Amino acid sequence: MAGHRVLGIIAMNNQLGRRVDQGKRSSPADLVLKGGRVFDLISGSIFESDVAICGGTIVGTCEEYRGTVEIDVSGKTIVPGFIDTHLHIESSLVTPYEFDRCVLPRGITTAICDPHEISNVIGTNGIRYFLDCAEQTLMDIRVQLSSCVPATGFETSGASLDIGDLLPFKDHHKVIGLAEFMNYPGVLAKDVGCLAKLDAFSDRPIDGHAPQLLGADLNGYLATGIRTDHEVTTADEAREKLRKGMHVLVREGSVSKDLEALIPIITERNSPFIALCTDDRNPLDIGEWGHIDHMIRTAIAAGVEPLAIYRAASISAAQLFGLRDRGLVAPGWRADLVVLDDLEACKVSQVICAGSPVADTSFGNRKIIPPVGRNSVKSSAITKEQLRAPDFGDETPVIGIMPGKIITEHLRFSLPHENGRPQIDLTQDVIKIAVIERHGKNGNIGVGFVRGFGLQRGAIASTVGHDSHNVTVVGACENDMACAANRLREIEGGFVVVHNGEVLAEIALPVAGLMSLETHEVVYQKLVDLRQAAIELGTVLEEPFLQVAFLPLPVIPHLKITDRGLFDVDRFSLVATR
Repeated sequence: MAGHRVLGIIAMNNQLGRRVDQGKRSSPADLVLKGGRVFDLISGSIFESDVAICGGTIVGTCEEYRGTVEIDVSGKTIVPGFIDTHLHIESSLVTPYEFDRCVLPRGITTAICDPHEISNVIGTNGIRYFLDCAEQTLMDIRVQLSSCVPATGFETSGASLDIGDLLPFKDHHKVIGLAEFMNYPGVLAKDVGCLAKLDAFSDRPIDGHAPQLLGADLNGYLATGIRTDHEVTTADEAREKLRKGMHVLVREGSVSKDLEALIPIITERNSPFIALCTDDRNPLDIGEWGHIDHMIRTAIAAGVEPLAIYRAASISAAQLFGLRDRGLVAPGWRADLVVLDDLEACKVSQVICAGSPVADTSFGNRKIIPPVGRNSVKSSAITKEQLRAPDFGDETPVIGIMPGKIITEHLRFSLPHENGRPQIDLTQDVIKIAVIERHGKNGNIGVGFVRGFGLQRGAIASTVGHDSHNVTVVGACENDMACAANRLREIEGGFVVVHNGEVLAEIALPVAGLMSLETHEVVYQKLVDLRQAAIELGTVLEEPFLQVAFLPLPVIPHLKITDRGLFDVDRFSLVATR
């Protein structure tokens, strides 16, 4: 052991010595970006400078350098690599390898992910899969350990993780801390299991998840050491949380689009306490609009100072999560760099990740970890008779969709009844929703109603159903709903659109019912076809599939549904039936 330690010290000294020599120009740098301009995120100035790189570290700026390899970036601007501070890679519908290939060329060099979705299906095997993949990807994938699996006790998940399941991963070098603590009612009720997890990770970054939580209850929540929130949806909510020391992670996902509402708080003064995240963003939106790069150009177009938004995209995020080696274009910092043709439009020309220029060929040498979670859809075949809604009384509670939000309304409607059961009413845009337990545990089926999809016919079904990922199906016809749910069993999970018993479009997600084994380009095209099929059924939603996926999430106000039935989030209880 002593010999290995000595060899390690010698290697480090040699590496540091090379950096010194190349930084002070005693020898050519390994790589030099020549003739460009650097955007200084400390002062906000932009100055002409070469950028010299040794291995994976920046060793020189503000000087002219010679390099073994030189890249001409004349007329271009160099900024630090972008950091997505909170996301579920599973929601990109592709494996970590394809996510890497999809977003790294857009400048996202670090992703802080919570493998919460796959953990709800297959437990610690899902965490282990993500950590193993993170060792192989070009971008730096870091993991926040999933804190709430399942999110509540009012749903059936494929697995349950307690503190004993998480602690073995705590010291893994890819692990940062504890992911979004969404069970805020459990925290405020001083639930023993919740407090045990928070105590065990008190020395690490802990992410929050507290939509619309304010006042004294917010104080109690923050007193446990939670520091961030990505569920902030208004500027006033953001201001209170900032005043109370929270870091606001501004989110722009495929469903939850909060950037526009939070533009007023993204200022130079606030920027050290603001970072950016996508949470859940699929290849369709990434392909058509972008990722963190989309957030940057959208914010600048809305009047945000470039200094504020570029800080939020890099140095502020890095400092928040203890990644103190990245976030600036300066000597001694990690060489994660984005070369831009246009700073305000965030038009990416070249990406350097850990000192290596990223090209299509860069992804070919990664070791591929075999996929996990196959054959995870274990629900039985169902019939339309099993999709009868319970009787709720004179007025039926209905989930109200809020486009661009995962928050829903708690509505009440007088619906037509047949044999004592409420029925679909297309004249009021009220269709049926069902959540079918798919982990092979109890066969539960929760049935209710939802408004806002605009469907006039057919059904849409998904095994992506946050957070326990049971089968969720919405439809204007119970026959089509049953057909769609049964088709998901045959393809190992995914998304399906059905009309008159015919599958109009589908995508298979055989990795835990969450991720495809196809390339992100193939997934993009299949999502285009799915969207068109949903439009033909009458949907008025821009992203109907992830909207379906968030309806079973019982920690987001106000009315949701699980395999156990309709759930009143405000009262934190199941809705009573007759």
